Amino acid sequence: MKSVEEQLALIKRGAEEVLVESELVEKLKRGQPLRIKAGFDPTAPDLHLGHTVLINKLRQFQELGHQVIFLIGDFTGMIGDPSGKSVTRPPLTREQVLENAETYKAQVFKILDPEKTEVAFNSTWMDKLTPADFIRLASQYTVARMLERDDFHKRYTSNQPIAIHEFLYPLVQGYDSVALRADVELGGTDQKFNLLMGRELQRAYGQESQCIVTMPLLEGLDGVKKMSKSLGNYVGIQEPPGVMYGKLVSIPDSLMWRYFELLSFRSMAEIEEFKRDVERGANPRDIKIKLAEEIVARFHGEEAAATAHRAAGNRLKDGELPDDLPEVELTAGEDLPIAAVINRAGLVKNAASARDLLNSGGVRVDGEVVDRSFVFKLGAVHVCQAGRKAFARINLKAE
Repeated sequence: MKSVEEQLALIKRGAEEVLVESELVEKLKRGQPLRIKAGFDPTAPDLHLGHTVLINKLRQFQELGHQVIFLIGDFTGMIGDPSGKSVTRPPLTREQVLENAETYKAQVFKILDPEKTEVAFNSTWMDKLTPADFIRLASQYTVARMLERDDFHKRYTSNQPIAIHEFLYPLVQGYDSVALRADVELGGTDQKFNLLMGRELQRAYGQESQCIVTMPLLEGLDGVKKMSKSLGNYVGIQEPPGVMYGKLVSIPDSLMWRYFELLSFRSMAEIEEFKRDVERGANPRDIKIKLAEEIVARFHGEEAAATAHRAAGNRLKDGELPDDLPEVELTAGEDLPIAAVINRAGLVKNAASARDLLNSGGVRVDGEVVDRSFVFKLGAVHVCQAGRKAFARINLKAE
């Protein structure tokens, strides 16, 4: 096992906050594997790279010799996580949760070592709690403290309804830490309230409090908004290799190092060397290709990574994509059909040319041939190709 200093450096890589760092150091000094918990509500079965930021950190804990617990919140998934929500989110059925959970497991084991991962379902202990147990759990926290939470506070002050079951969510997530006797819990920055709840409940139940590590919410391909499928600024981990490759190579240069830190398993020393290469005149696109190949290999294998540039349809290594890819910003009041986008971006002469190219399969978005049914979402950023020589990275912004 690495030294405490080496472990701490890796744990803090890309992390937003470590609470409480001095307590974590003391836990690491014991020289025993720690129990590292991260919970996932299987509400959306298709993961994107934003979801993997947390899973990558779990992988790092595994490599340090600690015990990782991948907790599937089949019970909490039926409550619905209120974090960041302005309205009450409808809970899922148990059938929906379990179906999504199976898909989740298949995806995360492309990152985690299944032999070193304990998969747990929080219904295992929550289903056993009696009404009296729930009342005892609810007695550990006050309504006033709950309303300190930002999303609850905003909804309360704006007269938006808050259902009683939503107060149960952070309590149940915190109790998961009690049931699992977690030493460390990981979560996104939007989960900080729930993670701290785990610390308090462990103390209330006579346990040593867990430390928490919060991870940032990854910016999407636009470099501004959080990666989200609904915004169209995402890279799905089940997308075809060519699509993943094309999207990652087309990210803005300003986003490149952020993605390396949070998504790459290369050492920070190697990433710093890449930075020096760029400062010495290396083409940033060549560095982004290294990132794209690493990510494609992780989810599709080395062979797919080696040929992804061809699958992307951009044939980067043959020099068909311009070194200085034009950046085009468009504004609109709603999502636009791809024909309108490439016409307004100047990639075709007129609307008729756009229709003709689309009908003949001559339009690609992030390397994939699209037809006239493709809709360009507001907030999305895509590399578009019309014909053989017209390229642009297009950002469709709301008016």
